[in-house]
Amino acid sequence: MSDQEFYTFREYLRSDHEDLSPSAEDYLEMIYRLARDSGYTRAGDLAQALNVQPPSVTSMVKKLAELSLIKYEKYGVITLEPRGVIKGKALLTRHNLVENFLKFLDIKNGLLEETEKIEHTMNEEILCGIQDLLDFFENNTEMNDKFRQYRNRQR
Repeated sequence: MSDQEFYTFREYLRSDHEDLSPSAEDYLEMIYRLARDSGYTRAGDLAQALNVQPPSVTSMVKKLAELSLIKYEKYGVITLEPRGVIKGKALLTRHNLVENFLKFLDIKNGLLEETEKIEHTMNEEILCGIQDLLDFFENNTEMNDKFRQYRNRQR
């Protein structure tokens, strides 16, 4: 894709997510979250955590297994393959970074929903920039205070 040509939002997303769809990313992130302590999760727990129907879980975990990100046996447990652990951890880190950025901006209404929508549209360069910005304000409390005062005056 050229930086000089316009495309639809869907086309931009398609070019950014060649390996996993946003939905598949959500599933893998949640599998990682649920399996952190025990090393596994179950399809029913995943369905409940994502508010989806069990057949949807079965369909997606089959796709993730085909990509060698998870191991899954029908009616069994779901475990992460080494690649799945790396990708799942990265997805959770991305989610937390976007959520922390929105919290920094004092976003309260729909925080989780907005985080979920935004996280799938950011590339590594943007995420690094956000991390640098958050780190800057965390390490420069006087600037952070000035920013907070500025935001409060603008409301």
